Amino acid sequence: MVLCFGTRGGNMSRLRGLAERDPRAGFRAERGDCGASVPQGLLKAARKSGQLNLSGRNLSEVPQCVWRINVDIPEEANQNLSFSATERWWEQTDLTKLIISNNKLQSLTDDLRLLPALTVLDIHDNQLISLPSAIRELENLQKLNVSHNKLKILPEEITNLRNLKGLYLQHNELTSIPEGFEQLFNLEDLDLSNNCLTTVPASFSSLSSLVRLNLSSNQLKNLPAEISGMKRLKHLDCNSNLLESIPSELAGMESLELLYLRRNKLRFLPEFPSCKLLKELHLGENQIEMLGAEHLKHLNSILVLDLRDNKLKSVPDEITLLQSLERLDLSNNDISSLPYSLGKLHLKFLALEGNPMRTIRREIINKGTQEVLKYLRSKIKDDGPSQSDSVIETAMTLPSESRVNVHAIITLKILDYSDKQTTLIPDEVFDAVKSNIVTSINFSKNQLCEIPKRIIELKEMVSDVNLGFNKLSLISLELCMLQKLSFLDLRNNFLNSLPEEMESLIRLQTINLSFNRFKILPEVLYRISTLETILISNNQVGSVNPEKLKIMENLVTLDLQNNDLLQIPPELGNCVNLRTLLLDGNPFRVPRAAILMKGTAAILEYLRDRIPT
Repeated sequence: MVLCFGTRGGNMSRLRGLAERDPRAGFRAERGDCGASVPQGLLKAARKSGQLNLSGRNLSEVPQCVWRINVDIPEEANQNLSFSATERWWEQTDLTKLIISNNKLQSLTDDLRLLPALTVLDIHDNQLISLPSAIRELENLQKLNVSHNKLKILPEEITNLRNLKGLYLQHNELTSIPEGFEQLFNLEDLDLSNNCLTTVPASFSSLSSLVRLNLSSNQLKNLPAEISGMKRLKHLDCNSNLLESIPSELAGMESLELLYLRRNKLRFLPEFPSCKLLKELHLGENQIEMLGAEHLKHLNSILVLDLRDNKLKSVPDEITLLQSLERLDLSNNDISSLPYSLGKLHLKFLALEGNPMRTIRREIINKGTQEVLKYLRSKIKDDGPSQSDSVIETAMTLPSESRVNVHAIITLKILDYSDKQTTLIPDEVFDAVKSNIVTSINFSKNQLCEIPKRIIELKEMVSDVNLGFNKLSLISLELCMLQKLSFLDLRNNFLNSLPEEMESLIRLQTINLSFNRFKILPEVLYRISTLETILISNNQVGSVNPEKLKIMENLVTLDLQNNDLLQIPPELGNCVNLRTLLLDGNPFRVPRAAILMKGTAAILEYLRDRIPT
């Protein structure tokens, strides 16, 4: 009887209710079967706080004492029959938060229903292949994290969790979404990234409370037009899919603020007439060929526009409509000139690396955003471009009558023999230089398997070499002898190493190694102290040396996107000179996407805070 007088908050009725559903439940002594994996002190604390964290305890199954924590008499009650006021176990708090992540669980039992008060269940980073049907009884659940498991299907019972606000299913093996998913009408955050989904149900439009939806790294070829029904959606991530187009209805999502469409197969830029709040639009690594006024005129609030690694040939004057724009990434396109009006924008970051830029000298681009904008502003004329400007534009675009663009050699100091699909550079190309000064070489978009040996003839003058989009598997020593080389583009080749002799390139400031086959950051790069920009995205890089990077005092841009980095060393946070650090598209788990979105300074600060003391 003493138990009845001491109860509060209906715990007794709760215990009776569980007893009716589970013949093992009731005022039974808690079995001492938890062992060292779950200390009694931890269970005791959980009864007071309502929270139990069993993360990283090497568990292959959840001990019974965890499921029955609010059902059985605690072990310590049998050892101490005279309870003090602070030891009244019957006044225990229902377990509301259970974390059993980073273990070796392959399944959960239906005993899960013995914890009906749970509001948070975190079981990420296990080996679960399914969820029990009893999950339907966790009607109070608000957050469920089952990410980084091996789920192939979701039980239909999950649609019974009507109070769910956050559902995290990323990094599983899901191929479909169960019927009735739209019944989760309180859902605000849904992460389905890194699965095997090929379609998104049209019924998703009923998820009217959804604020954040992550569908990245699946196999989606299209999005349903009904997705526009998510009137509260602010963040939509569709990176790394197979999307060839975007439904026009997407333009009607008035609350949309962040839209990620990187690494798809888009050929055209969508228009966004109703997306007045859109702040970030990420379209990098697609096949977009044109940027027109119609694409820009509605982006009044845009802060970030990412168009890197596309096929753009020009930027329209209407870019000045984007008065709020702070970050513009145009790197790795086919842009040869920029409108001078771009200088009117108040950009904080402008990326132009990897373009055959001809109207702006390479040394100006290498000095950074503000110098480029200053240069463009200085060229603005009230009465339009001068005659000399027109001559330069014509010289760049008029095809030469000969096979070699002599105009470019004389006027722009460029030896251009690009996009010929040739396996070797003819001697007449080098002969055409004669006594002229050439500072840039562009042999990109050919079929070169080796670097032309005659390139050494230009070693005293060349500062800019573009050998991108060829079939190079090694770098010859001739290239290492270009003493004035400051910009080197080797993207889209078959390279997996760089020669140690590159250390002699004592003026090299920018190197582009994207889309090759590197598995590590080449050691020789750490020894080129003049390097300011290293672009090595879309390789297989598995590690970097933060101590050596820290010594590179001039390095301000490091692009490591889409590699195989399983972890980011905290010591990288000490590289305080970095202004742009790009890490998206790697399989590491921390820093999380929310940190990456905040930019380089936030990433470095996060990493520094985790350096062991």
